Amino acid sequence: MILDLTRAKNWDEIVSIVAEAARNAKPGEWIRGRGWHQEKWDKTPEPNVDGLPFHDALSRMTSENPVLLEHASGHSCLANAKAMELGGITKTTPDPAGGEIVRDARGNPIGAFRETAQGLIGRSLYGSELKKTEAERVEEERKAIALAVQECLSKGITSLHDAGASFATIDIYRELAEQGKLGVRIYAMISAGNTELQQSLARYRIIGAGQNHLTVRTIKRFIDGALGAHGAWLLEPYADLPASAGLNTMAIDTLKETARLAIENGFQLCTHAIGDRGNREILNIYEEAFAAHPEQKDLRWRVEHAQHLAPADIPRFGRLGVIAAMQGVHCISDGPWVVKKIGEKRAKEGAYVWRSLMEGGAIICNGTDAPVEDVDPIPSFYATVTRKMKDGTMFFPEQRLSRDEALRTYTLNGAYAAFQEDLLGSLKPGKLADITVLSKDIMTVAEEEIPATEVRLTIVGGQVLYQKN
Repeated sequence: MILDLTRAKNWDEIVSIVAEAARNAKPGEWIRGRGWHQEKWDKTPEPNVDGLPFHDALSRMTSENPVLLEHASGHSCLANAKAMELGGITKTTPDPAGGEIVRDARGNPIGAFRETAQGLIGRSLYGSELKKTEAERVEEERKAIALAVQECLSKGITSLHDAGASFATIDIYRELAEQGKLGVRIYAMISAGNTELQQSLARYRIIGAGQNHLTVRTIKRFIDGALGAHGAWLLEPYADLPASAGLNTMAIDTLKETARLAIENGFQLCTHAIGDRGNREILNIYEEAFAAHPEQKDLRWRVEHAQHLAPADIPRFGRLGVIAAMQGVHCISDGPWVVKKIGEKRAKEGAYVWRSLMEGGAIICNGTDAPVEDVDPIPSFYATVTRKMKDGTMFFPEQRLSRDEALRTYTLNGAYAAFQEDLLGSLKPGKLADITVLSKDIMTVAEEEIPATEVRLTIVGGQVLYQKN
């Protein structure tokens, strides 16, 4: 429903894609896209700041339409002059807490926005969305959900963890689940402010609605950004940007209050943390909450990503019972530029350290972080067992998992991370009949054959919901 920029080879190609969309758009209509990643372009745009392009070429082609293009990670965006005008962004606009307006040498915004600064553009987009009727917004979201469900089923996904849904989206999920129209099973994490959580948590605790198609018992938070956008919060500065150690995107006191609300209301807490400082700070918050409520057991709180860890914090996951919800595919996707960002030593000791976490007693569950990566689990399984990048080199292969271990991270461990191990994660009498049939046995074929594996059947609750022709 928006422009797919994942395959764009460079900034010039993106400008052409957006210009074509502008030719077919109504004046004033927003043009949106997602998926660009400057580290994956075949050439660096000129001029640039930290590899990020200036908006001028884009703005010349789209003078009548505001443009918002999200980074693949979702942690930065590019905007044209019209979007910045609507957002009231000028040379004097200050950086918001936890964000950055990227500027040229003279202090002028170049059109790139990191982390919370994206909201300066997003608020204008949100204002345009409010002009639609409630019925129009609901219908658009239902269409998006239907498209997403079909995409998931075609990739063999029977259950997914939606890491950040509004109360309004959860209402639609619940309606579809109770009508038997949801298709995949959704474990939804609530994304809302602490005041809204205080008011609504009790009403939104949902366990197994619509024949176990919707469960809501989790809160989602962010403590930092993404490494590729220099937003991951680090203990030491970036190797390739010494002036920055990343961004803390949510105040520690706010996160502590969320942790209190979660533990006192029987909710799981899942927090996005990528940098080693972000991971340390959130582990500290979790440990403090656990100590304040020793009566609470089997909490299964999670760190989403846990990508870059200080060696001293690796054993804390197992000791505290914190689940590392990681994505194998990120390792080989990000691998070519991780060392450039944080240096060889930090990469070797703490980047995607699945083996070290498991040896420390931690539970790891696997995924793809769609739409940051394709929702297809096969590339992520392949990455988990090989850590082999496109050029054939391996990213610190001593951290790879066996196929049995990798399969468990994608099945039983995923179910455990959602308190659903009695229903999902293995083929056993009494469990839900969710089955994916593949074209190859990924447990036995040669490694190089794994990526060519296709989904033949996707079965949810004993019903075939996808069959490859």
